[in-house]
Amino acid sequence: MATPPRANRSPAPERTGVSASRIRLGRVFRVESADYFLLLGTTLFLVVFGLVMVLSASVVQSHLEDESFYAQALRQGLFAVFGIPIMLIASRMPETFWMRIAWPALILSCIPQLLVVATPLGVEKGGNTNWLEIGSVQFQPSEFIKVALVLWLGLIVTKKEAQLGDFVHGVLPIVLVGGGAIGLVLLGGDLGTVMIMGAMLLGALFLIGVRLRLLLPPIIAAGVLFAIVAVSSESRMRRITSFLDADCASGGSGDSVSDCWQIQHGSFALANGGVFGVGLGNSAAKWSWLPAADNDFIFAIIGEELGLIGAIVVIAMFVVLAVALGRVLRGARTPFGRAATAAVLVWIIGQACVNIGVVLGVFPILGVPLPLVSAGGTALLTTLFAIGIVLSVARDPEAPARAAARAAARKSGRAAASRAAR
Repeated sequence: MATPPRANRSPAPERTGVSASRIRLGRVFRVESADYFLLLGTTLFLVVFGLVMVLSASVVQSHLEDESFYAQALRQGLFAVFGIPIMLIASRMPETFWMRIAWPALILSCIPQLLVVATPLGVEKGGNTNWLEIGSVQFQPSEFIKVALVLWLGLIVTKKEAQLGDFVHGVLPIVLVGGGAIGLVLLGGDLGTVMIMGAMLLGALFLIGVRLRLLLPPIIAAGVLFAIVAVSSESRMRRITSFLDADCASGGSGDSVSDCWQIQHGSFALANGGVFGVGLGNSAAKWSWLPAADNDFIFAIIGEELGLIGAIVVIAMFVVLAVALGRVLRGARTPFGRAATAAVLVWIIGQACVNIGVVLGVFPILGVPLPLVSAGGTALLTTLFAIGIVLSVARDPEAPARAAARAAARKSGRAAASRAAR
């Protein structure tokens, strides 16, 4: 008796474009390393947390300046909407691409900074000329120089890897070119940003293994220059003397009363928060008592609204971010990857430490924001872009091949099982 033919299987329905895109996106991220996801997850948490805190801290000032409670928060959200895709796109770029654009990026980023310090387009804020105004658009070119330095340092370390033990042929050219870019920012008087950029350059060299004795001459020279620039400005000297004034916490004395205002009210905000905080949105300091509540002093608002617990959570997340960056640095396979990751590590974690230290009264007011959290579109975009560069380093280049091999093996196994079932 003849065996009846098997019924033909109905063809599998074609995947729609949306579902196919979702599957491809899932495959893209499924093969990445644990360090990649740790860095990406921590970054996204801080960005979302920052948007919430900027909304809470800026409502009063936004209403006074723009007659809208949400103007500043919406601007910050718009930059986040653009910045996160830029970070993810940057994470897919190969190292050869970054090395190819490193020199052009450094040169192009210095041109707007030249416009800041040499033309009327430069805008002064807080005693520093560090903003460029073109039409209705204002931005900080120094933030773009930070990213360019990350790429350039990765390139130059790759080319000079064998000479990094020689001061004249290895370290000195790096310090001169990088210091020249930083010097353009110094001409605008933004000492806080200059300090972060100098730490990026020298700290990255130290983290990738350059001996400390070779870095001591530029460190000493930078310290002397820092002191000269600090005493040459009346506003900066007032900040330093206010910081050193023993009466500043209680309101200051003599001419330092006005300069102690921000320090004093930052401390009041932290004290008002206690352990559990006064509740999200219930800050009293943001009602025009604390200057730069949504920017340089946003950590004080965090401490007031979310209390000691909220402040510790923020510090803990930056510790996790430091661990993630450190793990990527340790696992980097190339000189470019190590140098770029080290520079971003010093930049973001160092700036966070300075910002939090200023609010806690450990450092004088230096005017640097809390990375990923403070209001500031240019800073958010460039920080996310820099993290995207590190994510490209964190990617495991062999992981896609291993995933493809596993998928092929599973497909072969299913085919063999199907033949056996027949």
